[in-house]
Amino acid sequence: MPPIVVVTEGGPHIWAIVNAISDRLGPVSVILETPESKKQLLLGRARRQGWLQAIGQLGTMVLARLGKRFFAGHAARIVAEQRLQTEPRPGQKIIHVPSANAPECLRAIAEIQPGVMLLAGCRLLSRQTLAKLPCPVLNYHAGIAPKYRGMNGGYWALASGDAENFGTTVHLVDAGVDTGGVLRQAQGKPGPGDTISSYALRQAAFSRDICVEAVGDALMGKLATSDPGLPSKQWYHPTIWFYLWTGAKSGVW
Repeated sequence: MPPIVVVTEGGPHIWAIVNAISDRLGPVSVILETPESKKQLLLGRARRQGWLQAIGQLGTMVLARLGKRFFAGHAARIVAEQRLQTEPRPGQKIIHVPSANAPECLRAIAEIQPGVMLLAGCRLLSRQTLAKLPCPVLNYHAGIAPKYRGMNGGYWALASGDAENFGTTVHLVDAGVDTGGVLRQAQGKPGPGDTISSYALRQAAFSRDICVEAVGDALMGKLATSDPGLPSKQWYHPTIWFYLWTGAKSGVW
């Protein structure tokens, strides 16, 4: 099999997917980009959406991060029940780069010459970067596209009363935000005690198979897209006031 590359900022749910791919398709080279600073995120969102929305979203992000610390036992139960392997294994090839769009990333890809790249929780690739990539580029998206493009797709499905679309998508990458052709999708259910802090881990647990299948299809030159027949909308992090109000009203946290 040609080499496989995953580009990511990391995280336990991503390592669960990387390890599942390694188990079934062979070694994976991971290109690990440096996360954007909170300051950069805040300034970027303020430019796009205004300061009020940006500050409200930052509040929810901070709360979700605190939730991961306070409810670490809940995450550990998901890991144990679903038999997730959420850490890099000994010998895992990891290449550190400042950004998925940095020259260092393109040099690493040119050296590896992968048969497929899977993006999973990394920056949006620029048109210039995409044009220089030598293989199919797929993206693992924690939401049902195109209805829940962008951020927190699982949360927004539940908050919108659309629990049947609590799911994930693997799609081809283009210059848009989760707008590429859909390859595979998986629907699941949140578990008791799940919140915005644990949805990503829960979704990864029921999405390992579609990631393996899509990457395998790409390696064999058998990629085929389908149209889910859904409306298209891009979502962002909920503001802290929306998150608290929705949680109190409907129990979706």
